[in-house]
Amino acid sequence: MDALANAAKESYGRIVATLIRVTGDWDLAEDCAQEALAIAAERWPGEGIPANPGGWLMTVARNRAIDVLRRATVEQRKLREVAQPADFTVREADEVEDDRLRLIFTCCHPALSLEARVALTLRTVCGVPTEEIARVFLVAEATMTRRLTRAKTKIATANIPYRVPAGPALGERLPGVLGVIYLLFTRGYGNDGEPAFAEEAIRLGRLLRQLMPEQPEVIGLLALCLLQHSRRDARRDADGNLLTLDQQDRGRWDRAAIAEGRALAAVAGEGAYATQARIAVEHTRDETDWSVVAGWYDRLAMLQPTPVVRLNRAVAHGFAYGPEAGLDLLAEARTGGALDGYAAATAAEAELTARLGDRLRAELLFREAADLTTSPAERRALLGRATSMSS
Repeated sequence: MDALANAAKESYGRIVATLIRVTGDWDLAEDCAQEALAIAAERWPGEGIPANPGGWLMTVARNRAIDVLRRATVEQRKLREVAQPADFTVREADEVEDDRLRLIFTCCHPALSLEARVALTLRTVCGVPTEEIARVFLVAEATMTRRLTRAKTKIATANIPYRVPAGPALGERLPGVLGVIYLLFTRGYGNDGEPAFAEEAIRLGRLLRQLMPEQPEVIGLLALCLLQHSRRDARRDADGNLLTLDQQDRGRWDRAAIAEGRALAAVAGEGAYATQARIAVEHTRDETDWSVVAGWYDRLAMLQPTPVVRLNRAVAHGFAYGPEAGLDLLAEARTGGALDGYAAATAAEAELTARLGDRLRAELLFREAADLTTSPAERRALLGRATSMSS
C-alpha cells in the first residue's frame, strides 16, 4: 500500500525518536512503531486511509507503549509523560526541541564506534531494515542485530543523555552528526533513493543551523544538500531513466533552492562540506566550468584525501584538461586497490576512455561497471552507454 509506505518513510523516525524521549527505552520505541505499521497494514485497506496517517501511527504506537509500560508497572511519572499526545511541532526555544535531532546526537555519541553510530542512525532515525544495514556492512543479519543491541545497551548502561549537548561537547560531536545527516541525504538523493529522506536531511540541516548559526560546516552542508536536491526533478526522463548533468532540462531545476544554496555557499568558510557546496554551485550554472570544478576538487582532495574524492577529482580533470589527464589521475587513485570492484570508478574509466575515442574498450568497461553496480537505475544507464559505443 503506497499510503502506508509513504507514512512509514515520513513518520517512522519521528515516532521512534518521540517514544525514546518519553520512555527511555529504545527497543520499546522501535517495537511499538513496528506494531503500529502492522496494525495499519491490517486496517487501512478496509477502513480507509486516515486524514493524518502519521498522527494515526503515532497514536497507535503511543497507546501500545502505554499498555506495555502499564503491564510492566513503570513509575507513574513516566506513564503520565508518554500518555500525553505527541507534539510534532518545532518550538522556538533555547534548547532544540526536535526529537530526531536529539536522537541523531545520541546515536553519534563518541562512546560508540563509527560503525555503530552509522548503523544505529540508519536503523532508528531512517528506519532502514536491519537486513539492509547488514548488507551495507557486509555482515550477516544476526551479526548486525547483535551489534545494534550492543550499541543500545551501551547507551543505556553508560547513561548517555538523550539531548543535544552544550559547550565543547557540541563541537566534538558535530562532525559525526554532520556525517549522519549527509548520509541520510544521500540515501534519499541516490539513484534509487527516496526523496523523503533527502527532504528530512534538509529539514534537520536547517534545525542544526538554528542551533549553530555561525558554524561554517553546518552552513556548508545545508548549502550542499539544497544545491544537489535542486536538480531532483530533472535527473530522470519520462521513462525513469537517469540523465547525466549535460542531458538534464535545466528549466526543471528548483531555482529557489539554487539561490538559497548559492547564498549559503558564499559564507560557508573553507571546510570539506563548504568546498563540495562550491562544486555544486558550479554545476548549477548554465554551463559548467570544469576548470573551476577541477580546482575545487584539488582543494577538497587536500582536505579529504579519500579514494572517492580522488576519483571525482580525476573525472573533473578529465573534463577540464582532457581524458588523458583524467585517466592518469584515476590510475593514481586506484593505487593500492582502494577502488577495486567500485562501480563508479569503472564507469569513470569507461567515460574517459570513450572521450579518448577507444569505443570498443569503453563498451567493455561500461558493461563491467553495470555488472558491479547494485543500483538497477545505474545498471540500465551503464548498459545504455555500452550499447551507444557500438552503434
